[in-house]
This record gives sequence, structure tokens and C-alpha cells, in this order.
Amino acid sequence: MQKPEFVCHKKARYLLGQSFSASAPSNIALVKYWGKYGEQLPTNTSISFTLNACKTDTKLVFKSENKSNDFVFDVFFEGEKSENFKPKIKSFFERIEAYVPFLKQYELEIHTSNTFPHSSGIASSASGMAALSKAIMEAEKSFSQPTEEYAQLKTSFLARLGSGSACRSTSGDLVVWGEHSEIPESSNYYGIRYNQALHPNFKDFQDYILLVDKDQKQVSSSVGHNLMHDHPFAEQRFKQANQHITAMQSVLASGDYERFFKIVESEALSLHAMMMTSQPYFILMRPNTLEIIERIWKFRKETKLPLGFTLDAGANVHLLFSTSVKTEVENFIENELKQFCQAEEYIKDYVNIK
Repeated sequence: MQKPEFVCHKKARYLLGQSFSASAPSNIALVKYWGKYGEQLPTNTSISFTLNACKTDTKLVFKSENKSNDFVFDVFFEGEKSENFKPKIKSFFERIEAYVPFLKQYELEIHTSNTFPHSSGIASSASGMAALSKAIMEAEKSFSQPTEEYAQLKTSFLARLGSGSACRSTSGDLVVWGEHSEIPESSNYYGIRYNQALHPNFKDFQDYILLVDKDQKQVSSSVGHNLMHDHPFAEQRFKQANQHITAMQSVLASGDYERFFKIVESEALSLHAMMMTSQPYFILMRPNTLEIIERIWKFRKETKLPLGFTLDAGANVHLLFSTSVKTEVENFIENELKQFCQAEEYIKDYVNIK
């Protein structure tokens, strides 16, 4: 279903030789999106923290006029010409052509780099497609002068057509994607900033990403989403996620750490349970993933500190905790957890909600 309000009708001007740069962070979902229908539409509502250190920087160059009937572009990743990303970006361009027709009029160059390992369970496709969508929108803004609100919504809308979770990385610190009866203005077509009550406990949070496996994932998220179509537990999972969104609203308002981590950890384990019970089934966790989870549970039980974990579609563990206990948790990581990380490496990231 097309959204005519996002179609650019103005004639592109002065783009030849111009370049537009943008940066977009990764995000970590608290309530997970897993399963889609139609053109990148979610089967359940999700909510995510936007990160700060893990991000993608992208420059879009309008190099020359395009004389062909197809998209013409080159991709440079970390300074090296890359063919690997071209099929996904071409598919993205084809999906958004009706909304940004000026893209096809030029031969393009895309220069992109990450501050974190590509395809390692950190949402690199989310930040990558979000950054590219922001750069495209910067180009459109240069000749169309849209309102700031329109530009934000359209950027998220475009990003979704590249990678579903990318629509949660274009703007906002705590972002909801997917229509939910209890969240006004929520939409399946783009992410919005969470607009309900938020306790100070969740405004200053740390996310340390324990890199259990830095290699590329064996199974892409797209494949995983598609396996939900005939999944025996799909409907129960979608219902669970939407119930968790309802529960999460009262948790975020009250500042209840214990209930927060119960929901977040349940979501992480449910996500991986869906992978392990699909056809074909697969396991993205590694033995060290489980070792870290067990030690987090033990440490929390002994110390009563506000910390917990979540997982993306990969082996790495996102250790979430309040900034108020940063020293204690960093000591815990150094003494007990980093030995289970590849090359003892982990990434320090954070969420700062204003």
C-alpha cells in the first residue's frame, strides 16, 4: 500500500555534484520486532532504546546525470569499494523510487562506515539504512523545504523500506514502531518518539555490548522474519509482544527495574526461542552467550543491582544497567564477563533521554 503523502512531487534542482552526509545510531529493542507482512510492515509493536556510540556515518554523492533506466551507484564501505551491499541497496532504491524519484536521475556514490563490527548482532542494517535514508532526505530538503515533522516521519518511513528496525534509528531516544491501541500516533509505517510517561530511572542507562562472536551472522534477520509466516507459535508470540508493550508502559512510568528486566529478558529469550522452533530451525546463541547470561543472573541475585540483558538476532549480549551502578558493573565485566568475549572485547554504549 502506497502512502501518497510521502511522494516527492517537486522537481530536483542543483543536486549535480552535491553530497549530503548523515549519521544514524544503532538501536536495541526492548520489546522485539520479529515477523513482518506486506512491504516491511511489522506483525507486532516494538520499542527500542537508541544508542549513541554505535552508529553509521554515510555520505551520498550525486556524481553525474544517469542516462540509463536503472539505478546506477557504487558503494564504498570503510573506504573500500564493496559489491556486497549493492543488492540490498538496489532493492531499497526500488522500494522507495515512487517517494524519491530524483534518485534515479543521477549516478550515485555511497560512502559508509560503522563504529562497530558489521553484522555481529549489533543492528548494523538498522543504522546503515537509517543513515542512508537521512542523507536522501537531506537531499530532498535542499530543494523542497518540508516541515521538520514531515521530514522526520518520511525519513523513518523510507528507512523502514530498507530494514524494518531502521525506522527506529532515524530520530528519538526511546522509539515505538507498530500500531498499538494504547500509544497515540503509533504507526506500522514509521517509528515515533515514545510519548507516554517516563520515569527518570530509564533516562540515563548504559548498554555494554559483550562481543561473544564478531563474525557475520549465519542467518540474516530477513530470513528469520520470513520463517515466522508458517511458525507454529507465531500468533502467540505476536500476542505476547503486544501484551509486553502494554506492561512496559506502566513499568516505564513507575521506574520499576525488576519488572523492566523481566520483560526485556523474556523478550530476548522469546526471540531466540522463535529461531529454535522455526522450520528450518537455527541457533544464534553460543555457549559463551549462555555463560554470560547465567553469571548476570547470579550477580543480580547476590547484589540486587539494577542490571539485566537483552539479545539481538545474534550471539552478543547487551548488558543493560542504570548509570548509577556503573562502577560496580564495570568491575563485574572486567572480573567475570570479558573472558567470555571474543578477544575479551566489548563496546561501551549508552542511552541518554532528554
